[in-house]
Amino acid sequence: MTDSAPTPSIVLTAQQWQIFLESLYERGDKLDLREEGGVYHPRKEKVDAYVFSGHAEALRSEEVDGDLWGTLEDIEETADTEEEAWAKIVAFYLGRGCVLMQIQPEEEGGAAEMPEQWLISEPLARRLGLMGRA
Repeated sequence: MTDSAPTPSIVLTAQQWQIFLESLYERGDKLDLREEGGVYHPRKEKVDAYVFSGHAEALRSEEVDGDLWGTLEDIEETADTEEEAWAKIVAFYLGRGCVLMQIQPEEEGGAAEMPEQWLISEPLARRLGLMGRA
C-alpha cells in the first residue's frame, strides 16, 4: 500500500471541529476524550480552541494567536512572509512526527476564508480519535 498524501493531515469542517472540542476535557495537563458516564467539571475541564492550543505544537487561527513569528524563531528559522514562515513551521513539525489538522471554514457570502491549521503530535491525534478521519 502506498501513501499518496505526502503530508499527514486531518480535515474537519467547522461543525466537526466544534463537536470535537465538546467531546474533550482537560484535567491537569492532560487532554482526553469524554466517556459516557464520566464525571466532568463543566467550568474547569471544558475545552475550547484556546485550551486546545496549549496542546498543539503550532497553529494558524483567526480565533487563537499562534505567535507565528515566535514559533519560527523557536525553530531557528527566518522568513520574509507569513506564508513562507508557516511553510517552514509545517515542514519542521511534520518532520518530527506531527500531523496537520485543518478546519475548513463555513462559507459566508459565497467566499470561504482560509482554513485554520493546527500541528499536533501524532500520538495526541490518535488518542483523541482524530486519525483516520477523512
